[in-house]
Amino acid sequence: MSPPATKTRAVIAKRVVTATKKSASSAKGAKAADDASRLIDGRIRELKDWRGEMLARVRSLIRQADPGVVEEWKWRGVPVWSHGGIICTGETYKAVVKLTFARGAALPDPAGLFNASLEGNVRRAIDIHESARIDEKALTALIRAAVALNLSNKTTA
Repeated sequence: MSPPATKTRAVIAKRVVTATKKSASSAKGAKAADDASRLIDGRIRELKDWRGEMLARVRSLIRQADPGVVEEWKWRGVPVWSHGGIICTGETYKAVVKLTFARGAALPDPAGLFNASLEGNVRRAIDIHESARIDEKALTALIRAAVALNLSNKTTA
């Protein structure tokens, strides 16, 4: 076999191995996302009160606002929604459901949804109390702005 043919076969073999690794990595990522989604489902079910209902509602809004969102389960049981980086977390406490936006300080918030963690330079949070009504339009805009910010940094980096 001539050297160019050997080199061509080696390049093709390397591409096949790379494609196989990427496919396996994608499959692992999909399984992790499925596992995280199941864990979030479980958290919603175990919170047999308004907090489970509220977490389910904000989760639904996040998924509607960004169909490409990835659900994750981090830090010993915190739902996390990501797309090009963390969008927000969904923590549940006794008196609030807290949505913490990883880069909230850089996001426009004309509706004034952020009402917690206002002193930091990076994060901002929304504490949702039992009787609170969600401004769905404003939350959707905030989620989309967070995704756009995450993706803009990916293209400029």
